[in-house]
Amino acid sequence: MSRFKNEVAHLSAHVKTLRIGACLLFVLLLVLSAGWWRAPRDLTIHVPPDLRSGSTRKWWDVPPESVYAFTYYIFQQMHRWPTDGEQDYARNLHALSAYLTPACRAYLQQDFESRRTAGELRQRVRGVYEIPGRGYGDDPSARVKVMSDRDWIVTLDLNADEYYGAEPVKRAQVRYSLKVVRYDQDPERNPFGLALDCYSQPPQRISTPVTDETSVKTTPLEGATP
Repeated sequence: MSRFKNEVAHLSAHVKTLRIGACLLFVLLLVLSAGWWRAPRDLTIHVPPDLRSGSTRKWWDVPPESVYAFTYYIFQQMHRWPTDGEQDYARNLHALSAYLTPACRAYLQQDFESRRTAGELRQRVRGVYEIPGRGYGDDPSARVKVMSDRDWIVTLDLNADEYYGAEPVKRAQVRYSLKVVRYDQDPERNPFGLALDCYSQPPQRISTPVTDETSVKTTPLEGATP
């Protein structure tokens, strides 16, 4: 009789062990489910444009070439006024606000107001584009200065063309020095995770267009705006 009692006690202890194990597995499942739920749904990985050779990157690392490409693209779009600067500039500020820091957006909004008051926007057509031979690939170290893993100084050498109707009113080669910061706040509206923080120093007019980067002469542009 005692043998049967021992067997029953053994089975009861085994069942209890299984129940404890099942509870632990359930708790572990809840923890893993919570971790899976909180994991990011999307990861932005910056891959260098030149894929002729392999590249190993940490997923949070932003290479200088990606910073330059972002800066040039957003800056060019900001200053592209295809029909009427008074409408286009305001529309660009709204459309690209996710790619600007609050301080930079306030600065550009003030620039818009002052330009509009001075009559520098109505019926103005404007665009900026890279000076041939002055892109990132020509001198990478001079184009992007890494300040930290969260901020950079980007130098753009651009042609700035502006028209009033069909008449050209401005055509200049200008050097823009822009601050860029990491800005992972709204991945839905800003998948780059970067933002312009406006100018690190006033734009400089390139007075002598030459191919030798060390021979470039610059003069301050009037005001702090392009």
